[in-house]
Amino acid sequence: MASIDAYDWPAISRELDAYGCAVLPRLLTPETCGDLSALYARDEGFRSRVIMGRHGFGMGEYKYWAYPLPPVVQALRIGLYPRLAPLANRWNQRLGEDVRYPDSHADFLALCHHAGQVRPTPLLLRYGPGDYNCLHQDLYGDRVFPLQVAVLLSEPGCDFTGGEFVITEQRPRMQSRAEVVPLRQGDGVVFAVHHRPVSGTRGTYRVTLRHGVSRLRSGQRHTLGIIFHDAV
Repeated sequence: MASIDAYDWPAISRELDAYGCAVLPRLLTPETCGDLSALYARDEGFRSRVIMGRHGFGMGEYKYWAYPLPPVVQALRIGLYPRLAPLANRWNQRLGEDVRYPDSHADFLALCHHAGQVRPTPLLLRYGPGDYNCLHQDLYGDRVFPLQVAVLLSEPGCDFTGGEFVITEQRPRMQSRAEVVPLRQGDGVVFAVHHRPVSGTRGTYRVTLRHGVSRLRSGQRHTLGIIFHDAV
């Protein structure tokens, strides 16, 4: 795993302010990506499996990890959160929201658990040919951390084709804006969960975001999802 402190976090924050997403290059090594992808074939360590087509979420499937999380997943959750919490607090301040996020992920999880959100949300996704993920938001209760991370575990052009990460943004009284985020194996993308502030001529306003994955043309694609709030 790359050193989280080594990233240029002021630049990442500027990207998130401007576009609602930012790439963390080479967050995981190819070896770690392969090890995590291989876990999908096992049942132990997961709390549930979701077949997307049964729920209208798209095509493909994913599994939620159970506690205790795999060490690398736990390390990412703990290490990334304090780098993102200041931006999350600044966004809420700009949006006029009273919620503020504590400095440590453990303290934030304590708030989630007090609110009845006790189920872990990090997940492992698997797509095959023709699979895709509809545009959505990962909201699991009243306690929501406004940023999350997805790490591509497979190598585009080698393990699969198609399957691009897509994020859309709906601004008031405007048409939606779509962004395709190019990722290589091991890259992470930080993005807004549900909304973010944008400065306009009349002050700050709220835009709504959704994310998804375009249709896989061939091969198999695995992704690690790091969501910082737990679920009810």
